[in-house]
Amino acid sequence: MIKKGYNPENQKKAWVFLAPTLVLIFIFSVYPLFRSFYMSFQKGFLLNQHFAGFANYIQIFQDPVFIHSIVNTALFAITVVPISLMIALFISWAIFEKVKFKTLFETIFFMPYVTSIIAIGMVFRYFFNKSYGLVNFFLGLIGIPAVNWLDSVSMSMTTLIIFGIWNGLAFNIIILLSGFRNINHEYYTIADMYGATNWEKFRRITLPQLMPTISFLLTVNFIGAFKVYTEVFALFGGQAGIANSAVTGVFYVYNKFYVQNQSGTAMAASVVLFLIIIISTLIQSKIVRRKRL
Repeated sequence: MIKKGYNPENQKKAWVFLAPTLVLIFIFSVYPLFRSFYMSFQKGFLLNQHFAGFANYIQIFQDPVFIHSIVNTALFAITVVPISLMIALFISWAIFEKVKFKTLFETIFFMPYVTSIIAIGMVFRYFFNKSYGLVNFFLGLIGIPAVNWLDSVSMSMTTLIIFGIWNGLAFNIIILLSGFRNINHEYYTIADMYGATNWEKFRRITLPQLMPTISFLLTVNFIGAFKVYTEVFALFGGQAGIANSAVTGVFYVYNKFYVQNQSGTAMAASVVLFLIIIISTLIQSKIVRRKRL
């Protein structure tokens, strides 16, 4: 008789240790998801609701503010994520290859990641102020007139995108630097023996070796971009820009739930946003997987 080998997945004791974490995940992640889906078919106040069918979904798709919020969220995601990742890739490569005191620069670039976004948003409000902001001051030095970054319908999303790009650099740089360290330097030694240029080494060695890291960052950043809220709140002082010009999906949900007390409408919008995030993430993952193959 052959004795069955040890398999940690078959150990009942493992479930005892996993139980506290699984309970917390169910309470704070799984249950709210199903609860939101259930509430999306309800009308009325939070403590006095009644079934309303698809009325909430019909309402949000007829609401131009919701459509505008989805468009803004998609615009934010497709611009901030690739631009921030490309800039972070260049900076991390420069730090890894050209800078001597790597640890010091890693600390400097990581500091914004552990700083409150609200605090950073207040600083950026000062930078983008039309009257005394540093951005307009430097633009004035080269003859460009002052731009109304914060109080203009046409410039709200541009300001938010710039803030989002800067805010995403710290995390991307740290993760990419970890990816650079995991590349075997023997590849570069062999490439140097054959006289490969820096661009050839980057294109044929560095970039393919970094693809798992880049794929991870794309997935995480896209999900984070579709859930953007704090940046809007901080940059525009608790509002979504002038005339909701910078309203995003999560900001729309927050406003409907906490400000207008329309919990059913808010949950319907959150379900739609959740489906958009899932579909976008799957499409992005398939595209990256094909590029890697």
